Amino acid sequence: MTFPNFSGKHDKAALYGPRDYIEYQRTGNKYLEFEVPQGVIICYQNSLWKYIVNKQKTTRLKGFFGDIRLLDGTGGKVAVIGKFGIGAPVAVALLEELIAFGVTNFISIGSAGTLQKEIEIGDIVVCDKAIRDEGTSYHYLEGAKHAHASKKITKEIMESLDRCKVKYHVGTSWTTDAPYRETLAEIRKYQSEGVATVEMEAAALFAVAEYRKVDMGSFFTISDSLAELEWKPEFHGETAKKSLETIFKVAVEVLMGE
Repeated sequence: MTFPNFSGKHDKAALYGPRDYIEYQRTGNKYLEFEVPQGVIICYQNSLWKYIVNKQKTTRLKGFFGDIRLLDGTGGKVAVIGKFGIGAPVAVALLEELIAFGVTNFISIGSAGTLQKEIEIGDIVVCDKAIRDEGTSYHYLEGAKHAHASKKITKEIMESLDRCKVKYHVGTSWTTDAPYRETLAEIRKYQSEGVATVEMEAAALFAVAEYRKVDMGSFFTISDSLAELEWKPEFHGETAKKSLETIFKVAVEVLMGE
């Protein structure tokens, strides 16, 4: 069976889209009118979200699933969204709505597992492409192994990390919808291909960004390791938390255009 199941889907228009949903919500006064930020950071980890709301002055925008806030220190140029869960389908739904509002620049930040022994807990990995081992991306783009990050934003992320003298890796991520079905055979295969990380959203976000003609970048901190063919989690460690704070600050700088 091919995926998606309906042959020729990519040549067909959708019955309704995110702009239709926004207009419906507005009939019930669900959305505030707001100055569209020039960039949005997508955030998954609760620990990072607590850091952001405790350390930053923000203005909350009501009506969205999850929690979206303008960062006051950026003059409203950058917003961050979190508290919506994890995984490609929900991240893509939010991305679609934000694109419909007029946002054109995005950075997805979070944690990932490493597949390579030289990439350690707390290291930062800039994702330039992702293996499409999830379902969402195939409803936007024809089948292919990879989806690709925005070259523009990826370059800007690396330049910002260089300016901050922060060490990082650049590599491919394996995006999967099923974290509890990551098999040894798959891990060995992707290790041998040099795949750097595994996570749940990047490939789908890259695919939607390409389809909608906006820019999406992504980078991670390493929170767990599969490199020794056993699972070694360090999600709650201070090293990973500090790296999350670093990538948040870099993402803000990039989206501010500094």
